[in-house]
Formats: sequence, C-alpha cells, structure tokens
Amino acid sequence: MSASGGTKAIVAALTANLAIAVAKFTAAAFSGSSSMLAEGVHSVADSGNQALLLLGGKRAKRAASEEHPFGYGRERYIYAFLVSIVLFSIGGVFALYEGLEKIRHPHELDHWYWPVGVLVFAIIAETFSFRTAIKESNEVRGTQSWGRFIRTAKAPELPVVLLEDLGALLGLVLALGGVLLSLATGDGVWDGVGTLCIGVLLVIIAVVLAAETKSLLLGEAAGPESVKKIREAIVDDDTVTRVIHMRTLHLGPDELLVAAKIAVQRGDDVGEVTDAINGAETRIREAVPIARVIYLEPDIYREPAEPTESA
Repeated sequence: MSASGGTKAIVAALTANLAIAVAKFTAAAFSGSSSMLAEGVHSVADSGNQALLLLGGKRAKRAASEEHPFGYGRERYIYAFLVSIVLFSIGGVFALYEGLEKIRHPHELDHWYWPVGVLVFAIIAETFSFRTAIKESNEVRGTQSWGRFIRTAKAPELPVVLLEDLGALLGLVLALGGVLLSLATGDGVWDGVGTLCIGVLLVIIAVVLAAETKSLLLGEAAGPESVKKIREAIVDDDTVTRVIHMRTLHLGPDELLVAAKIAVQRGDDVGEVTDAINGAETRIREAVPIARVIYLEPDIYREPAEPTESA
C-alpha cells in the first residue's frame, strides 16, 4: 500500500468525522435523540481512531536503533489494534448502553427536523469519505475480493478506514430508520432500538478489526506470490541449486525479513559461495523490493533418507 494513499483516505475520513460529530451533537441537544447522541460519540471515536492511525504512521518511520534493530514499522499494527479497542469501548459499548436506556425510558423526539437534516448531511459526508477509501483501496487490492483484501492486507490503514466508513454509513442508516419510526409511531422506543443496533454493529466491526490486527501483531509471513518470487530469485541453477527451507516475516507493512537455508554445490570455494549469496540477495530485492532484511545460510543438500519398513 502506498503511504500517500493510506494517508489521503485517513485525512478524508478525519475531516468528515469531525464535521459530522459537531452536527450530530447539535442535533442530539435540540431533539433529545439517543441515536443521534450515540452517533455523535461514534464520530468522535472515529476521529480519534484516524488520529491514532496518523500518529502510528509517523512513529513507524523512525530509524532503527540498537534497542530496536529492525526498526519501528510494526507500530502501525499497534495503533491499528488500539483503534479496534477504542471503537469497541467508546463507540460500541456506549451505544449499547444508551440504546438500552432509551428503550427502558422512551420519550418523544423534539424538533425532529434537526436529527433528520443532520443524518442526511452525515450520510453525504460519509459517502465522500467511503468513496475515497474505496478508490485508494482499488489501486492496491488488484483482483482480490473485498473480504480477502481486508484479511490479507499487510498495511492496516486502508482496511481500518474501509470498515470504519462502512460501519458509519450503516450506523447512519440505522439511526435515520430509528428516528423516522419514532416520528411515524410517536413511540421513542424505536429511537432506542436504532441506537442498540448501532452498538451491535460497532462491536462486530471492532471484533473483526481486532482479529485482523492481532494477526499482524503476532507476525505474518509474506503472501504466496511474494514467497514464490523470492524462491525463484534465490536459485541460480549454478552455485545455488535449491532452497532447503525458508521463513519470511513482515517487520512492517513495507519491510520484509527473509531467512533461508540454501543448497550450494559441494566443492565450491568460499569466494564462489559468497558471490552466490550476494547475487541471490540482489535478485531477491529486485523481485520483492520490500525484502530489506535478508539472511541466507549456505549448506549441502542431502536427500532425506527413505523410511525403512518395520518388521
């Protein structure tokens, strides 16, 4: 994922959410709508999330140090995981609480035109943000389905913004539905039901985000296509005859560690083996530019012994 693409999507989402949050709180104050209040808190949580993503991206650019010799690239994963926690605790749990309270103690909405007008404005603004995230994601997801893109993306920013914007749009529709049903029936319970649905939606999205970013935090290997390119780049059919075994690990979205034991020809001298390793490293970096930390161990390949039949 290009850093500029991710940053553009984050800034678009942050701008939209700040404007929407102010409008939602204003509408909640005039109308007494619990779904508007929950949506306002949701927008504040989303704004904080985008700020966390921008902070994580900035901190991840720090140079490697003796204490952190592989750099700080994985800080982007840490801040993305914090986003899921914030979304769950502040957005989802608050909406669930507010929805239950409104169902237990319903009241009619005042100045109904405030929440309706703000929700229409918010849907337009969120659509703009969501459209930007989709456009930026399309440039990197290729032919992958949206589900696979979110599951396999090594850069967390675009999947996070995509799910947040999707949740925001669905939440706005639920809030609008709750408000309209309350107006049509004169029963404020529907406003609480809409708020409760928003809370459930946010909790589900937060759990999905937490699961995906947890996997990145634990450490994920390179994708199958990159692994294939690296294996092909290592073997030169001259000095390096095969890859005995190999491990890859993402140190960050844009930095890959490659460690492999490679088979060299028996009888090759130290100079030939050294040149072969240097050549393999060069080919790896040309094939997969994000492979920046490479460790290759030469060895003599031995065919595995055939299992003996037991009596």
